[in-house]
Amino acid sequence: MGEPLGAVSFDTEDLILVDSHDRILGNASKKTVHQPGGQLHRAFSIFIYAASDKVLLHRRSEKKPLWPGYWTNSCCSHPRQGESYQEASHRRLQEELGIQTTLTWLYQFEYQAHFGAVGTEHELCAVYAGHFDQPVEIDPHPDEVDQWGWYDIPEVDSWVAREPDSFTPWFLMEWQALRGPFSEDVAGLM
Repeated sequence: MGEPLGAVSFDTEDLILVDSHDRILGNASKKTVHQPGGQLHRAFSIFIYAASDKVLLHRRSEKKPLWPGYWTNSCCSHPRQGESYQEASHRRLQEELGIQTTLTWLYQFEYQAHFGAVGTEHELCAVYAGHFDQPVEIDPHPDEVDQWGWYDIPEVDSWVAREPDSFTPWFLMEWQALRGPFSEDVAGLM
């Protein structure tokens, strides 16, 4: 089965199953790994910053099966079978947002989050950051992004404190890390 016409994300794409040490165990379809309970697989999250104080966030499309309509980081997805983290992150940045920039690997972590009885994310997630001198226009894919914007970093801190339930669970974990232990790494990009 092939990729649906115009789609950048599809249920049959082969994702990479791993153990907690990122050793490859095999692969399985995107639909299979996200069933309730989940299977540990590779993923990545990208945060795009601009100037010295802005970050690009987006609201996930209502068409997404897990966490539709939730706010999250600039871009996220999965490496496909045979694809490196670096290849996949650049592919997805172009497919989802229509932009390219240098990406810096910051850290990797494992998490599991359940979206009711619908499905589970169980990911070994590599977190990347990129930077533009000024906010840029993006060309978001309509099946992936409903809304987007460049937000002042302190504004995001307040928003997260005020309405944590409007964000994806991985974003909340990553934002805490980027504003805490990895804040100097982020500052070094700006």
